[in-house]
Amino acid sequence: MDISSIAALFTAFFWACSGLLAVYPVQQLGSFTFNRIRMQAIFVILCTLTLITGGWRTLGSEHIAALALSGFIGILLGDSLLYTSLRRIGPRRNSILFSTNAPITALLSFLVLDERLSALAVGGVTLVLIGVMLAIAFGRSAGQKHQWESIKGSLAVGVIIALIAAVCQSVSSLIAKPVMAAGVDPIAASVVRVSTAVLFFTLLGFLPQLRSRTPITMRLFTQSAFSGLCGMVLGMTTLLFALAHGKTGLVATLSSTSPIMILPLLWLRTQERPALGAWVGAAIAIAGVALIFNR
Repeated sequence: MDISSIAALFTAFFWACSGLLAVYPVQQLGSFTFNRIRMQAIFVILCTLTLITGGWRTLGSEHIAALALSGFIGILLGDSLLYTSLRRIGPRRNSILFSTNAPITALLSFLVLDERLSALAVGGVTLVLIGVMLAIAFGRSAGQKHQWESIKGSLAVGVIIALIAAVCQSVSSLIAKPVMAAGVDPIAASVVRVSTAVLFFTLLGFLPQLRSRTPITMRLFTQSAFSGLCGMVLGMTTLLFALAHGKTGLVATLSSTSPIMILPLLWLRTQERPALGAWVGAAIAIAGVALIFNR
């Protein structure tokens, strides 16, 4: 296994860790306050990295609007919805549902950018959908009692919220794609996207109905910040390294294995073995992602 493949697998691992670190603060603070703290911490880190690397020099004024819109849709809307669904349906279901952003992106590319869907891509979309349905329908055994496997409210509503989050992520990626193709530094682009979200999170945070009733303790702040560090700083860095040294399709596939990565982490954390359906569904979904990215 080459270094790019190892880096891509680390990306999936960091993203899985980010999801697990988010569970407690999201449950306590709510998705809005959690995401605001997370984004503010990430913004400081990314700005520092951009100043160190000089990546801001690749950013032109003509790129700002598209990246800002991408950040508004993908981070402010998409991430808020993603962590709302996490609070409702738990990290395992949330992770497997978010993997649908791969087939959604493929379909949107076909509809918007007129990119043709090959037979392999269509097969991949089908496999992802089958894997997601298996993981949700048969992903929990009778012996699993941990609260992370419980469903708060309607499962259907949680699934819909997670799918809308995946759509937001896909639309955000399509908007940012021409900018990234123009050679803008990824970290500098992330600063613009994150700063847009931070601005709106900060302004909306003054609304009483969006304020968390739970005091922000050091533990909650630390877990929120570390979730962002794992997901958007470490995960992004290893992904960029992998893309620089490996084939895009293979890297995209390996970095999308978070739904499988999260299962042993859940097993370790909850002391409850995930059901066979969870493993099978996640594996089928990842096989579908592999077909989509390597078509």
